[in-house]
Amino acid sequence: MTNNDTLRKMVNTYNELSFTHNYIMGWTENGLVWAVKVDGTMVLQLVKLDRASRGAGNSIRFKPDVLQKAILHKLDAEIIGTVEEFNKAVENSKYNRGEIFEKWITERAGQNWEKDNVPFTDDGDLTVNGTAYQIKFEKATFTNEKSLARLTNK
Repeated sequence: MTNNDTLRKMVNTYNELSFTHNYIMGWTENGLVWAVKVDGTMVLQLVKLDRASRGAGNSIRFKPDVLQKAILHKLDAEIIGTVEEFNKAVENSKYNRGEIFEKWITERAGQNWEKDNVPFTDDGDLTVNGTAYQIKFEKATFTNEKSLARLTNK
């Protein structure tokens, strides 16, 4: 099986298990923090196959390259802040970059953010007007082979 086949299989399994197929993806570029809404049909074009840590096999990772960022911009990407503001928020917090991005997005939606560990199979990270979204910031791992195997009992 090629890496592309492995990635496709993992993304398909992930989509079968996922509570929602709506995403808000974020990344930095040219000193700015960007965000865009995408649906599950786009995920395969926006993720890469990577090695998971601790013997968990391969992982699905959102680590956009130049071409993927160009695709994201065509989907009505928005600037949500500067990298300087973002880095200060991370430095002044106990939370990581992904959590701070999730906080920013949640607060932009007029909601209070609280750290949680709800599995992707049970709910999204944010619900707006009845639509649940998973929020992913650059370098985010969606899942790995070990987790998918556990969830599908394979």
